[in-house]
Amino acid sequence: MDSSPPSHARSDQESLPTASADPDQTIADGGTTVAADDGGEVKKGEANGGSEVEEEGECGFCLFMKGGGCKGAFVAWEKCMQEAEKRDEDIFDKCSEAAGLLKKCMDAHPDYYEPILGAEKALADAAAAAATNDRDLEDEKNKGKHS
Repeated sequence: MDSSPPSHARSDQESLPTASADPDQTIADGGTTVAADDGGEVKKGEANGGSEVEEEGECGFCLFMKGGGCKGAFVAWEKCMQEAEKRDEDIFDKCSEAAGLLKKCMDAHPDYYEPILGAEKALADAAAAAATNDRDLEDEKNKGKHS
């Protein structure tokens, strides 16, 4: 019997896009050419030779999230977060709806977003286990006081 994990079960590290070792590498992105310069910035220009716009390089997590079926929901959540931070607003109150829509979308696309969903579940499970352990310790402590 083969005990190796299924091919679709990958670690978070394996699933996320990685930075290229070649700073001059260009990547085709749906009609847009993306090239990194030596300063870590990404230059985007239309593949047909249109105008070039320079942007800061995006994190691997952001690239991963935008690479799946929930790009629109992620961009909306990202903009909400940036706006809330800029205005010094409570991000949880302001962006809970956008976060809920993003989570719902990710749940609808589990094949792509499994590394993120799996990590989120593991974190929630660990928090629940820690809370249970804390309650057990408190119960033991209280038993000792009443004896």
